[in-house]
Amino acid sequence: MRMRVIICLAVVLSVLMPSYALADVIKSVLDRGTLRVGVSLFVPWTFNGANDQLDGFDIAVAKQLAEDMGVEAEFKVYPLDAILSGLEKEEIDVVAAGLAITPERALRVNFSQPYMESGISLAANKEATEQIKSFEELDVAANKIGAVQDTLAMDFSKRFFKDAKLEVFSSVEDAENAVVAGDVTVYVASVPAVNFLALEHPDVIDAPLNKPLIASKAGLAVKKGEQEWLNFLNSWIVSRTANKWLDTTYKYWFETIDWAGDVKR
Repeated sequence: MRMRVIICLAVVLSVLMPSYALADVIKSVLDRGTLRVGVSLFVPWTFNGANDQLDGFDIAVAKQLAEDMGVEAEFKVYPLDAILSGLEKEEIDVVAAGLAITPERALRVNFSQPYMESGISLAANKEATEQIKSFEELDVAANKIGAVQDTLAMDFSKRFFKDAKLEVFSSVEDAENAVVAGDVTVYVASVPAVNFLALEHPDVIDAPLNKPLIASKAGLAVKKGEQEWLNFLNSWIVSRTANKWLDTTYKYWFETIDWAGDVKR
């Protein structure tokens, strides 16, 4: 009888303990007074501003989230292919890096509901593509396709370019420099990143597509099992969507270049 009671208690505790652990994520943030946010440098999501301070869409989102929680946002910059590891190691509380929600990533982390929409497009080196008239003509052995490691753009490029050579870069800066220099024929990236690059280098880079190759939705990412924390983030997104704050912020960062002068050169 005693053993049965112990077993029953163990079962009950195994059910209840995750709830306490989950609540501890929010409690830790409030007790610490800081929200630890993982970001990755990718204009206009996150970039080094002219005053050496991080700026961008995801910085604005994280600061507003932290302010609504009554804490300060504390940022840690990761290469995009290492950011989920930082979350799994509990170095950060949340990832705000414009991460497209994909099944592969969802096996490692829990995503909030989408807080922004984007898509994949092409930044073309004008000189290298002046004779190319169609998407199919890009897919030849003589052309090089650039993409950043561990991005939706890289996955897309692997699936759709069979003959062209895929060059995978560890950073956005390296990929952008490559297409500007003509080391790759086109750079496959998010629509905002492509448009910004074309505006920054109008004599060299063209954004030839009128609409995205594929659309994507991005979510905030938390460690697996942190359901209470995830519930709070979803509620925050609903609230900030309803009062138009997310929409207004998105339009500023992705539909204007009013902020472009703040990017550190």
